Order: sequence, then C-alpha cells, then structure tokens
Amino acid sequence: MAAVSNDGAPLGSTVISLVNKLQDIFSRVGSQSTIDLPQVAVVGCQSSGKSSVLEALVGRDFLPRGNDICTRRPLVLQLVHIPPSKPESAEFLHLPGRTFHDFSQIRAEIQAETDREAGGNKGVSDKQIRLKIFSPNVLDITLVDLPGITKVPVGDQPSDIESRIRTMIMSYIKVPTCLILAVTPANSDLANSDALQMAGNADPDGHRTIGVITKLDIMDRGTDARNLLLGKVIPLRLGYVGVVNRSQEDILTNRSIKDALVAEEKFFRSHPIYSGLADSCGVPQLAKKLNKILAQHIKAVLPGLKARISASLVNLAKEHASYGEITESKAGQGALILNILSKYSDAFTSIVEGKNEAMSTSELSGGARINYIFQSIFVRSLEEVDPCEDLTDDDIRTAIQNATGPRAALFVPDVPFEVLVRRQISRLLDPSLQCARFIYDELMKISHRCMVTELQRFPFLRKRMDEVIGNFLREGLEPSETMITHIIEMEMDYINTSHPNFIGGSKALEAAVQQTKSSTVSKDAVESDKGSASERSGKSRSILARHANGGMADHGVRASSDIDKVLHSGTTSGSSWGISSIFGGGDNRVSVKENTNSKHHNDPVQSVLPSSTIHLREPPTVLRPSERSSETLAVEIAVTKLLLRSYYEIVRKNVEDLIPKAIMHFLVNNTKRELHNVFIANLYRDDLFEEMLQEPNEIAVKRKRCRELLRAYQQAFRDLDELPLEAETAEWGHSSPETTGLPKIRGLPTSSMYSTSSSGDNI
Repeated sequence: MAAVSNDGAPLGSTVISLVNKLQDIFSRVGSQSTIDLPQVAVVGCQSSGKSSVLEALVGRDFLPRGNDICTRRPLVLQLVHIPPSKPESAEFLHLPGRTFHDFSQIRAEIQAETDREAGGNKGVSDKQIRLKIFSPNVLDITLVDLPGITKVPVGDQPSDIESRIRTMIMSYIKVPTCLILAVTPANSDLANSDALQMAGNADPDGHRTIGVITKLDIMDRGTDARNLLLGKVIPLRLGYVGVVNRSQEDILTNRSIKDALVAEEKFFRSHPIYSGLADSCGVPQLAKKLNKILAQHIKAVLPGLKARISASLVNLAKEHASYGEITESKAGQGALILNILSKYSDAFTSIVEGKNEAMSTSELSGGARINYIFQSIFVRSLEEVDPCEDLTDDDIRTAIQNATGPRAALFVPDVPFEVLVRRQISRLLDPSLQCARFIYDELMKISHRCMVTELQRFPFLRKRMDEVIGNFLREGLEPSETMITHIIEMEMDYINTSHPNFIGGSKALEAAVQQTKSSTVSKDAVESDKGSASERSGKSRSILARHANGGMADHGVRASSDIDKVLHSGTTSGSSWGISSIFGGGDNRVSVKENTNSKHHNDPVQSVLPSSTIHLREPPTVLRPSERSSETLAVEIAVTKLLLRSYYEIVRKNVEDLIPKAIMHFLVNNTKRELHNVFIANLYRDDLFEEMLQEPNEIAVKRKRCRELLRAYQQAFRDLDELPLEAETAEWGHSSPETTGLPKIRGLPTSSMYSTSSSGDNI
C-alpha cells in the first residue's frame, strides 16, 4: 500500500524520517516540549475507532483493546518504511537495544508500560510511550494516539477525567506544528462531534485538520454519510476520508487486517452511494493523504524549526560554558581561582564607576547611589539645619551669665560664643558618621551584586569571598570614622574668628541693633518725647567696651567717640572682634555695684539695730537667669545668634566638602585599589583550593543535563543541515498550490479529493 516517488523512495520519506530522528533525539533528553516538532495527533471519543484506524495503517494488531478506555497514555507511533527484503520490527524508546518482532508482545509491553505509569485500574497519564515500527507495508508517518474523550469516570479515574483528557489533548493540538486527525463515527451526529469541536477550537481556520469518518458500514438503513465526506455539513480545508474498520466479531474471529482492507475496498466500490468516492476513501487513501500532507507540513515549518534549534543551541552553549569543566590539577585550580577573583574585582570597580555593562535603566545603582547619598541626603540634611533652632534666648542669656564667674560682668567674654558654637559643631558628628555607614552598606550591596558567572558553580568560594570583602570593608570603615571624628574635633578645637567669611563683631553689632530697633519701633514712637535722641543712643553704646584696653566705657566724650568708630567706620578691628571686645556691662549694672560697695564702706555696722536681724532665703537647687528685659540684653542675644550662624555656616561647608572626601579616600577608593590584592592574600592558598572549588550536586547534575541537551541540539542541527535540497525538490515537485491554500498533493485530485478522477495516483 506504500506510495513511492519516481526514484523508488516513499513519498516524504526524507523529511518525515528527519523529523522522526529529531523526535528520538529530543525524547532521549526529555526536551521535546521546548521544540515543537511536526506530528499528527489522533483525536476522538472513546470507542470512535481510533485504534482500529491506527492498526489498519500499520497492517498489524498491536494495540490494547477492550470495552472501556484502552488508550490511557499518549502513544507516539513512528511508522518507518523499509525495503520488502527486511522483516517487520518494532522498538520502544524506553527499552533501548531491544527489538520486537512479535506484535502480540508489543501489545503486552504497551499495556505493561501503561500500568507502570497510570496504574492498572483505568488511570490516565500524560507521560508518552514512544514506539517505532519498521515495515515495508507502511508510509513514513508520525502519529500520536491520544486517550479517547470520556464522560463518566471509571476505576481509579478522577471525577474530572473529562476535563483532564481534554486539557491533555489540547496541549498537543494547539501547537501550530501539529496536524489534527479528527476521528468521528458515522453513526453519531457529526454536528456534536467532540473531536471536531476540539479541532475547531485549536485550529479555527481549519488549515491543520483532517476528518476521518469511521463505521460507515453500520449506519442505519436509509442513511448515508456522502454529504459528510463531501464537506457539506462541516467543511474542512483538508477534507474527509471515510474508512470501514473491522467489527468486534472480526477481531474475535482473528480476521486479518489484510482481508479487512480488501473487504473495505469492495464495500466502497460496490456501494451505490459511495462508489463515486471509492478513490478517496479507505485506509490506503488515508495513509497516502497523511503521508503527503505531513511531508508538506514539515517542509513549511522547517525554516522556523531550524531557527528555533539554532537559538536554543546558542543559549545552551552559554549555559554549558557557565558551568565550566572540573579541574583536578593544582595549577588549573589556581588559575581558575585567579580568574574568578580578577573578574570579581573588575566587576566591583565597574559598578562603582558606572561602567558596568548590565547597567540598570530603571533605578540608580552603584556609584550613582553613593553620589546620591553624599549630595541629596548628607549635604541637603546639613543645609536644612538651623544652628540656633535648639538655642533659646534663655540658653544664650544663661551662657553669658555663667561665663562671668563669681563676679558681675564688666564685659561679656568670648567663652559663651565658643561654648555655644562648639555645641553646634558637635551636632555634625553623628550625621557624618551615619553617612559613612550608608556608604559602607552600599558597598556591601555592590559586592553582593557582583555576579561572576563562575561563582554560581562554587558557593563555598562565594562564601569565602563574601567574608573577605566584608572584613575588608569593615576595616576600611574604621579609618573613615576616625578621620571624620578628627575633622569634627579640629573644627571644635580652634574657633577661627579671623576667617574671611566670618561676619565679625562690628557687622554683627550693626545688624543686631537694626533688628532690635525694628522690633521695638512702635514702642520707641510712643516714648519719643520722654528723652533726647542722645540718651536713647546711649543705650546701645553702653554695651560696647573699649577696644584699646578693654576698659569700661563711661558716659563721656571718649566712649561716644569709640562707639561712633565702631558703628560708622567698622574698621576698629574688622572681623577679628570677639565677644569680649563687643559686649560691656550696662551702666546701670556698674552703678549699682559701685553704690553697693560705697554703701558697705560708709555705713557703720553699729547703725544696724540688734533687734532687726535679716534672714536670707536659701538659694534654689536650680537657678535660672534673671528675666529682666532690656534693649541691651536683646542686642546681646541677637549678636550672639548672628555670630553663631555665621561661623556654623563656615564649618558646615567645610564638613560638606571634607567628609565625602574622607569616605571616598579611606573606604571607596581604597576598596577599589586593594580588593584584588586582599583576595589574593586571603584566598590564593593551595590548601584552600579543593574546599573552595567544591560543587553542589545539583551543579553537576545541571552540567550533565546541559551537556546532553547540547549534544542533542548539535545533532539535530547537523541533521537539518544534511537535508538534501534536491530530495525536497524531487518529493514536492514544482506544481502550483491547490485551491485549498496548501501546495498540491501529488496523487490527489486538484479540484476535489472526492471526485471519481484519480489522475496522478500511484496507489
């Protein structure tokens, strides 16, 4: 029954045998799901006659039979045409090296293998059984016999057996490279055919579906399937083929398939309805049709198939290279470790410098995050701090009074300013140390992101490297923090009031006086008639001490002259003015002191009557400064705040510049420079090689699996390359496409496969 081409080879034998070979290759390594190869899936309801059709195509009884579900695992059946001189045989992929010649043993092995996987009580499994049959009576075809669609669960079948089988069938037929052989019995309603319904869902355009109508000989009297076969009920682009299977009685009486095929041909040619369709019906016609359509289908998908195999081959080669090879010698192990350490150090430096090839486009990473911490977190946080935000007027007044000691103040000394400004400078230490810690954390994150491919193989080496770089970064953090502490301490140890950017005493005083006057302008307007202008100005002059010798200014002309020099010229001492040269005690305060002293000398003790003893109240545990409010005090406080802000601004800019430099020098750049050397010093040791280069078992398994896949894909690619172009041309010829949209199938009519003409057939 085998059709042959002009050179004696079966039609489509070259490409079909190639696909069979590819299927075997990929099945051995279990990767068929990654490459969808062309095949024919047989779909139908339980007891629709699928198994009988397959046995008729082979010409042998070899499939399990029974009243209940027979096909419980997908059976991939490869039919291979061989010369008549060779005997028929069969091979199972799960039994390599064993050849079957007795087809009853093939049936027994299919049943046994099904029971091993799906159990012996009607269970169903989606694991394939692969069977290859060599026979001179077959054409090269690859079919997949799928479990029949069933409605009611039996035995160990789950309650959702129907949906499971439908899902299994759909996983095959939805693939564009799969042809669908939809088997439907003629004695059922074709419009309700489950096989055609599923085929329509998977192949809505009908380009891949071939209809098979079985049991034509047992239809009710007065009915026929002619319109079904002609595609007038449910059209299919590839048409329908009618077949007559052996009956259950024929099977029980051991009627041969050869005799059944003769009876089938007689039925079609002698039947008054089907005699005109005899040349397009029957199992031999179905075999030819399947062979030719499958060959054409394979040719159509070969370019895409080759491209997919090529792409998979490239990916597998990369994966296999990532697993590397096992190195036994010390020299080889040392070279491997040196290579990994160098790659890791280079990757670390590249990420920090922003030169990493795998740079993220969705978020900041590496060195960009370090810069963000410096500029957007550290600097911005310092700029938002007000140096006087935690200093109240009472704090400043208390500091001024505490600085006078046990005596009343003749002047306000430098001590309060220095104490207060040091207190504010010390606040910069914590954020500076925190900035260093942030950079340390970023470097640790970068170290974890350095994914050298080889490190995936050696988790013990990776663990050792993480320990080394962690210790090294911690060691680099210590000098960074020490330097940061020294920078803050240097700023606190020497208050440089001669700094060119420092506001100085005279300018601070002018600004403070203006602030005070503006805040009390309404009060001054009310009291303007109570004193002369010279008296009001004397209030501001009274806070100044003489710059020349620090003596107390009196109400004479000299004091007035000194104040005028300060307020109007501002050149007495410039920016070098300190607190002691700015503030003096108020006139009222000194007069009270002098009056008190003179009173002590002038009033005799005897003037105090014995009966009038004065008892002093105990001083409180916590003393607060007096809450006297005066313009002089307001100016003192305002000047102090101005000086604090001015000097804090100078220190803040120094800190914003020096802290990032210290962190970059001691932590970041030092790590980049010395990381490779530290790795060599700690890890490049002969006694550690074997321990660090130990591979987990799963890596060895993955390498073996990847090597098998790589060899399979390489063999598949070579087989595709060896496909002779002239063989393809000889098989398909140069005829124009049919009206169905597919290339013309030689041996089938051009207008309709159901016409009585059979020109070109070589049956």
